[in-house]
Parts: sequence; C-alpha cells; structure tokens
Amino acid sequence: MLDDLFLRADERGNPDTRVDARHPQGEAWSTGNSVRPIVHGAPYFAELHERVGRMGRGDLLLFADWRGDPDEQLTDDARATLSATLTAAARRGVTVRGLLWRSHWRHFGFHSEKSRLLGIEIDRAGGQCLRDMRVAPGGSHHQKFVVLRHGEDATQDIAFVGGIDLCHSRRDTIAHDGDPQPIAMPSVFGPRPAWHDVHCAVQGPAVHDVETTFRERWEDTTPLTLNPGRFVSSLVRREDLEPTPLPEQAPPPPSPEGAREAVQVLRTYPDLLTKGFDFAPDGEQSVARANGKVVRTARRLVYLEDQYLWSEEVGRHFGRALRDNPELRMIAVIPIAPDMDGSLTLAAQLYGRRLAMDLLLEAGRDRVALYGLTSPAGYPVYVHSKVCVVDGRWASIGSDNFNRRSWTNDSELSLAVQDERVAAGEPAGHDSFPLRLRRQLVGEHVGLDPDEVPDDPDELWDLMAASADALDAYYGDAGPPRGRVHVPRPKGPRRGTAVRWRRRGRPATGGSGQVRPPGRLRRIGPPELTRAQLLVAPRVYDLIDPNGVVGKGTGLPEA
Repeated sequence: MLDDLFLRADERGNPDTRVDARHPQGEAWSTGNSVRPIVHGAPYFAELHERVGRMGRGDLLLFADWRGDPDEQLTDDARATLSATLTAAARRGVTVRGLLWRSHWRHFGFHSEKSRLLGIEIDRAGGQCLRDMRVAPGGSHHQKFVVLRHGEDATQDIAFVGGIDLCHSRRDTIAHDGDPQPIAMPSVFGPRPAWHDVHCAVQGPAVHDVETTFRERWEDTTPLTLNPGRFVSSLVRREDLEPTPLPEQAPPPPSPEGAREAVQVLRTYPDLLTKGFDFAPDGEQSVARANGKVVRTARRLVYLEDQYLWSEEVGRHFGRALRDNPELRMIAVIPIAPDMDGSLTLAAQLYGRRLAMDLLLEAGRDRVALYGLTSPAGYPVYVHSKVCVVDGRWASIGSDNFNRRSWTNDSELSLAVQDERVAAGEPAGHDSFPLRLRRQLVGEHVGLDPDEVPDDPDELWDLMAASADALDAYYGDAGPPRGRVHVPRPKGPRRGTAVRWRRRGRPATGGSGQVRPPGRLRRIGPPELTRAQLLVAPRVYDLIDPNGVVGKGTGLPEA
C-alpha cells in the first residue's frame, strides 16, 4: 500500500491546501509518473535551456527559487544565460512567471539585488518575476523548482524539482571542476569550488501537483512584504508588487508509457506571525511529517546526502530509529567543511553538526557511517544535495535540509517517490527509482559505473567503507578495518575529519609515487570546539538555524 510510506491527505497537517484536491479518497499522491534523477547542475541547466528553447506561444513557464543570477550560463555558450533564456521565451509568447526570495540586505553578503535585476529583465520582456518576502523572522523561500506546461502537447509537460538553484556555482559536472562562475566560498574549497547537487525531472500527473504549489504562492493574498522599510524601498524603485493573474490551470498531463512511479509533493511553510498564507494559515510541515513516518519503518539502511545534518532534533529523529532497530544502518554524505569560515559562523556550523552527530553515533555506534567528498584535484567537494533513500523503497529529493529551519522555518519543496510495484507487495526491482538514484550517487562516490553498485545494503556498506579507507590511506590517514566506522576525535577545534581541510586554499596531496584510488569518499566525524567557541556557538547557531516549533503529528521525537 502506498500509504504505508506516504502521508495520507489528513496526515499532511494542512487542510487548507488544494494540492491534494484532485486526489481520490484521501490520497495525497499521484500515480503513473516517470521520475528521472539529474545529478549535478550542468546537465540540468543544459536540459532546461534546451526545453525552454522549444516553448512558444500558449505555453506556461513557472519557476520559484532561493536565488536567481541573471548572468548564470546554462551552457558553455556565453549567450545562453538564465536571463537570456527566460526573456527570449517571454518574447516568443510563453507565459513566464517567477518567484524569488527577496533575501536579506545585500551588504550582509546576500543576493537581493540579483533577484531584482532578473525580475526587471523578465518584466521588460513581457513576463513577470517577483521578489517574495513572505517569510518568518530569519527565514527564507528555499524552494527550487521549474514547471513547463505546453498548450498544444501535454506529453511534453515536465517539472524539475530538487536542490539546484538557478545561480552561480551550481553548473558543475561529475568531474567536479566547479562552475566557471563561482560564488565566494572559504578558500579551503579552492578557486573554483566543486559542487555536488541533485535534482529530478518528473513527467506525468504529478506535474500538476508541483504547479499547484507555485499557484498557491502566486495567488496568495498576503502582501509580498509586510516590512515597512522594504515596502517603501520597493515603491521608490517602482518595483512590481502585484502578481498578474495566471491562465486557468490545465488538467494533469497524461502518464508516460510504462510510467510506474508514485509521487508525493511535500512542503514546509512557516506559521507566519502576522498574516498567514491563505493555503497554509497555520503553516505546513509535511516534509518533517513524511520523513518521520517513513523512518519509523526503516529496517536495513537509511542513505542520506545533505548540506548540513544539524541539530538535536535531527540527531534524536534518526537516533530513535537506530535504537529501535538494531539491524538498521545509516550512511550520510555531507560537506567535509562548512560553507562559512568566519570565527562566529564557523563555530556555529560545527556546533550544529556536532549536536546531530553525537546523538547519531551514541545511538548507532558502528552502524553509522559519515562521509565527505574530495575532488580529483584534492579539494573538498561542497555537498549541496538533499536526498534520503530508505531501504531502497522510498526516496526524497528536494530543497529541504536535515536541520531545524528546513522542517519549520523556511519554505521548502520536496518530492517523495515510491515504485508502484513495490507498494503492491512486489520486491523492489533493480529499475525502481529509489535504487536507481542510490546506485547513481554511490557509483560516482566510489568510482564505479552505477550498474556495478550493489543493491544489497550490506554489500553497499562494505563497498563505501573500503573506498573511503583506500582514499584516506592514500592521503596519509590510515583508515580502520573494512566495514568498521572510524570516528576520529581530534584535538583541535576544526579537525573533526580525517581530511586535513585546515590547510586553507591548498588541495590535499597523496603519497609520492602512488596511484590515487578511484572514488571521492573521505571519513568524517564530530568536530570538537574550544571552550570559547562553546560559549558563543549555541547563540549564533540559533540565528543561522532558527528553531521553529515542530508540530504535533510529525512523528518526530520531542526534546
């Protein structure tokens, strides 16, 4: 049964949304979909550019993002920028509508001006792109998705959902040479940071559900900003604050031939302190609810890729599952180094990481494996993906990280996917989406073709452990015996890893005369902080990972 792992409509915790309105008998998912993983920004941007280039009058293009950089190249062609692609579509008669997070003040290092410039260019071409500041204090609009609907041929309809923003640094490949247009990162990542990210392409009826998520935000009557200063600033700049009506929503597109994936749309919306969303007046926490439900069923392996893996709440959540099932293992692939290196922000990020890691390792001990990635050039790879695969039966890809703000405080969008054959009681086929996704990711990490990656959780565990041990040994950090988890307890405040990332701006180098083993995996462990850092880090951490309240009914353990 699909509802063994999926939420039913009454479990979503938001009766005011219409995302489930067309689903029968309390269901909160669509069947008959085709879902395809897209790993890394370069192939995603290239496909997006090609598909948008084929759209014409009567078609509809909707996008929402955390950041949009007008000059980000979608291909190697310098003319194929994000702005040029979207404005050309608008001039051809495509209805182009976008929502971007307005962001905090640009003088604090944020990107509000980029969003404004992209909006101006799209507006001039006949589309509309608005800056949206309907967020909780300290929160953001973090959803990242594009919907393409075609007036003449619904079989071409597609939705792209995941963790890849339409901005600088994301256009990387499996080679991990980085985006030629990088953002500023700590020097440990090198001059052109390698960026690991995951998106997915969906065709079938679920495209309608993703589109509804955009329409709910676009048509909401809450003003785009209730901040008086920002409102005045927008008026002075003559910024567009009124969304124009969208064309009537078309019926769901047909199922592609042979499609067998069931897809559930999951979101986070905060409970706003002023005027709540029309479609979520008390917020929505279906991302947390769905993960809480599925992890309780986990029996053999939870595989995660995440940008953060922070907080006591996250540690307790997975720790409870590890305690309840002594056969369960957990693998997490996260960044070796944080994405901020200021004295306060670095300590806060390390503190948040340790909160989760200590609880996980206490609960699971040698059944928990924590890995980071190193590029072929020897620099850490920044892991930005947000993926969870449970027992090869359920997978999620989206914008949500495993931290407090993604579960409660930001707007997020994730897709959960099950194979309909598995839900009907059949064994997980080699071609089921959760297994295909996991094989593709692990294959890259260990240096194998995905078809050579085993589906068996024990074999997968040993393969990743052996790959990490070999690479750690090559770089001079001898690992433990195969299949064992090495959790280094370093002496210094920044050494919670086998990787010597404290050597800022310099790549790691291997043993003289040795051939570098294939793969990218390096073992990591909980960081240690100095006494001074521990005095400050908890307070700063509360600012960068706001603690919204996880509502009752999520299935997550309480403090």
